Parts: sequence; C-alpha cells; structure tokens
Amino acid sequence: MNWRLILLNRFVLVPGAIVVAIALWNLYVATHDHGIVTGRVVDAAGRPVAGATVSLWTYNFTTYEQKAEVKTDAEGVFRFTDNPSHRIQIGAEKPGVGRSQRIPVFLYFRAQDTTLDTPLRLSAPG
Repeated sequence: MNWRLILLNRFVLVPGAIVVAIALWNLYVATHDHGIVTGRVVDAAGRPVAGATVSLWTYNFTTYEQKAEVKTDAEGVFRFTDNPSHRIQIGAEKPGVGRSQRIPVFLYFRAQDTTLDTPLRLSAPG
C-alpha cells in the first residue's frame, strides 16, 4: 500500500486542514482573551485630552449597560481590563471640552484584546 497516496488525497487533506485551522484559531483566542481594550481620546483639533472619563458599555440581551469607567492619562490614552463581553460600546467625555459619540466596537469573541484604530474625538455640544 502506498501511504503517500493515502495521505495526499482530499479525504485526508481537507479534514486535516480544518483541524489545523481550528487549532490555530483556538491558540489565537487563548493568547488574546484578557479583556483589554485600549485607545486614545483627542479634542476637536486632534490634541490628546488628559483626564477624560471613558465609559465601557456592554450588551445585556436588550440594551447596553455601563460596566466600567476609566480616566485618560497625559497622552489621552485609556485602558480597560477584564472586559467580559464581545458586544461593547465606548464613549468619552470631559467637562469643558466635550463629549464623543458612543461607538460600537466589534469583537470576534468574548474578552478579546483590542486597540481602537481611531481615537475618540470630543466635540463641544451644540
């Protein structure tokens, strides 16, 4: 019997490729599921906003509920730890500077680590 022909046929290769893909995905999830969400807050001119309050909202079957708040550092950077959800929204505000829109953040799995690509932009109400 020729083992090479057996191992290189589609009935072995396709299930083998599926098993490898599942194993790689599970490895990725296991190394990126700490619930860390980071990003930046800037004002209307694009300058970092220190001391802004950033809120994390999680979906609970029918509505979004505020779960956590953090303050930005001197560079306008914020960091949430232990986000338990995969369906979240983030918003920021600072009195005297303005408020950002609450933006949805798409995550592929619960507690996925992510960094926002675009900063939250505070704009004056009006």
